[in-house]
Amino acid sequence: MKTIINKKYIMHKLSLFLFTILITIPLFSNGGMAMEITSKDFKHNQPIPSLHTCDGKDFSPYLAWSGAPEGTKSFALSCIDPDAPMGDFIHWLVCNIPATVSEIPQAGPLPARAKEVANDFGKKPYGGPCPPSGTHRYFFTIYALKVGDLGVVNKKDFLKKVKENQLTSAEIIGVYKRER
Repeated sequence: MKTIINKKYIMHKLSLFLFTILITIPLFSNGGMAMEITSKDFKHNQPIPSLHTCDGKDFSPYLAWSGAPEGTKSFALSCIDPDAPMGDFIHWLVCNIPATVSEIPQAGPLPARAKEVANDFGKKPYGGPCPPSGTHRYFFTIYALKVGDLGVVNKKDFLKKVKENQLTSAEIIGVYKRER
C-alpha cells in the first residue's frame, strides 16, 4: 500500500514539474529572457516628468526594449490612458518599427520605415499626458510582431492587427497628475 502511495505522489510531482516546464518554454524561447521595456525618463508605476506632457514640451519619452523572441520581424508601440473619462484614450501608435531597432530616443526621431497612426488628439505624433483631473496611468506597450509591415492601419484597427501578428509584448506604466 505504501509503495502505491509513493508512486502516486512521485507521478503527481513529476506531472507538475513537466507542466511547469511546458508552460515556461514558450515564455522564454528567446534565450531565457522575457521581453522588457524601460525608460530613462521614468520608472515603472512612477510619475512621468512634465517635459513629456501637455504641461511641458510634449516630448515623447526615451524608450528601450530587449528580449524580443526569435522570429520578430518588426515592432509596434502604443501609449494608452485607460483612466480617461470616456475610456481608453490613445496617445501614441507606431508600427513597422524595424526588428533591428531597440530604442526610441527622447523626442524622436522615429526610425526609418516606422509609421505613426493618428491618435485620439487627431494627430500622428506623440501626444503626452494631459488628464482633465486626478492621476492617470499611461501604458507604453511594445509588441514584437511576426510581420515586417502591418499594412494600412488606423486607430480603430491598430490593436486588432497588432494582436493578430503579436509574438509577445512588454509594458511600462507611467503616471501623471496635472498641477493646477
